[in-house]
Amino acid sequence: MGYAGMDVLLRHLDLEGWRSHSGVGRLLGMLRGWQEKSWLWRWVPAIGGGLVGLVLVLAPFMPSGMIGLLLMAGAGFWLLWTLAGEPEGRWSPPHLLVLSYWGIAVLATVLSPVPRAAVVGLGKLTLYLLFFALAERVMRHERWRSRLLTVYLLTALAVSVEAIRQWIFGAEPLATWTDPESALANVTRVYSFLGNPNLLAGYLLPSVPLSAAAIAVWRGALPKLLAMVMLGMNGASLIFTFSRGGWLGLAAATIVGVGLLGVWYVPRLPERWRRWGVPLLMGLLALTLVGGVASVPALRERVASIFVARGDSSNNFRINVWMAVQQMIQARPWLGIGPGNVAFNQVYPLYQVNVRFTALSAYSIFLELLVEVGVIGFSVFLWLLLVLGDRAWRCLGQFRASRNPQGFWLMAAVATMAGMLTHGLVDTIWFRPEVATLWWLMVAIVVSIVPQERSGLDNS
Repeated sequence: MGYAGMDVLLRHLDLEGWRSHSGVGRLLGMLRGWQEKSWLWRWVPAIGGGLVGLVLVLAPFMPSGMIGLLLMAGAGFWLLWTLAGEPEGRWSPPHLLVLSYWGIAVLATVLSPVPRAAVVGLGKLTLYLLFFALAERVMRHERWRSRLLTVYLLTALAVSVEAIRQWIFGAEPLATWTDPESALANVTRVYSFLGNPNLLAGYLLPSVPLSAAAIAVWRGALPKLLAMVMLGMNGASLIFTFSRGGWLGLAAATIVGVGLLGVWYVPRLPERWRRWGVPLLMGLLALTLVGGVASVPALRERVASIFVARGDSSNNFRINVWMAVQQMIQARPWLGIGPGNVAFNQVYPLYQVNVRFTALSAYSIFLELLVEVGVIGFSVFLWLLLVLGDRAWRCLGQFRASRNPQGFWLMAAVATMAGMLTHGLVDTIWFRPEVATLWWLMVAIVVSIVPQERSGLDNS
């Protein structure tokens, strides 16, 4: 079998060639005549960027229904833009895998034991994927990429200011978020405008790597100072959520981010520092994290609760949910029950371990994906992650070779994705619009950058 037949990373897949000669390609350009005659066409990227920016600005402050309306507006605009076509339009392997995942979700909905409920989840998934498509189209231009990330960072700063205010002056818990029998029962867990500390942690997680990247990307002393303030405020606010999943995500994002920075800077170091530079940096980072946790009793107590299994009520609840979810997966292993929490809520009671407490989700995005779209859909999702990782690695090589500061946004996006996936091991706030839109924004950053055939990292 030739290499092309074994190209799991889809590096040599010519989707643009297929599109240009297919009926679908001609359909997608059916409004090209309007493009050539309309004075509005020159403003299309700005309108698309404005719609994406509105979602980023309003997501932490508005109810889910309002966010859904904005996503619908963005989806409609993307469809108009796509039908009109553009000279620099391009399809890529990640687009194909995202489309394949959506197709599997459609099939899972059709075959779902609760198809009406699954249709609701399919609608939400479709809006998120179209948000990705619109954001990717806009962020093909470096200027718009930086603008949209700046919009998110400024919004996250406003959210963090409210979180710090709650930490200083106290905040009334809106639910029982901590085991009432633990030593942390009276500790303030901030939630800012999002109403839930775990959700706040998931929302702020991307802001930490992106704030660090902004220090390198933004020019001028005042913008860099602002980025440093953002890094401190956002990091502190995330820690004050006392979200254990958020902390795990922050640790993963930090480790991946520092590792990528090592890859970026190590070739510029003297020869004797190249071998030990990254290991020493990782060691110092680990010592700092361990020292910080050990020196603060509240942090130490919260981190320790991760390892007590059923000794913590939150852990015990999640373990019961995971046991039930495993049975749900075994009952429908290939295509699952269909997408969305509405379908989950209708099927889960048939399998729940503790009849006194129901669950809104699987409390693990990986288990949730297996429940919703089965092994087939989950495999496509993992394939997408693999292709995105390969694409980011090659793009980082070309950025490093040219010393393009856009490489810092790329490293931050990859670190964020690693952190969000780690957080998602023990929670499913990843499916809430405030967080889901940020996940697909990170994917859009990676996809919006086109790798060259050969890069500096390919040859290193």
